[in-house]
Amino acid sequence: QVQLVESGGGLVQAGGSLRLSCVASRSIFSLNAMGWYRQAPGKQRELVASITNTMTGNTNYADSVKGRFTISRDNAKNTVYLQMNNLKPEDTAVYSCYARAVPLNYWGQGTQVTVSS
Repeated sequence: QVQLVESGGGLVQAGGSLRLSCVASRSIFSLNAMGWYRQAPGKQRELVASITNTMTGNTNYADSVKGRFTISRDNAKNTVYLQMNNLKPEDTAVYSCYARAVPLNYWGQGTQVTVSS
């Protein structure tokens, strides 16, 4: 079992920044990967970014956020971050943290990010 607690969502103007945090209840090295999905009303859930548990922490981003979002981790704090810069109204969604421990996936409760134009 893994519990995930997210924080950092909110309301921001276009061009602004937010940082999301996701704290896992156990060592993130025990997990295959962690990352963030988002879902906007009426749209499919989209993988935003992910990071593996390798020493180098391989990352992967959706094309729509490349160059604006950065995923990182703090191993000592069992925490993964999503730094979101130059936010756009189309980034508005519920952002959910996930953790993969094969063969299972675990999810946080989600945090709302709203970007006003």
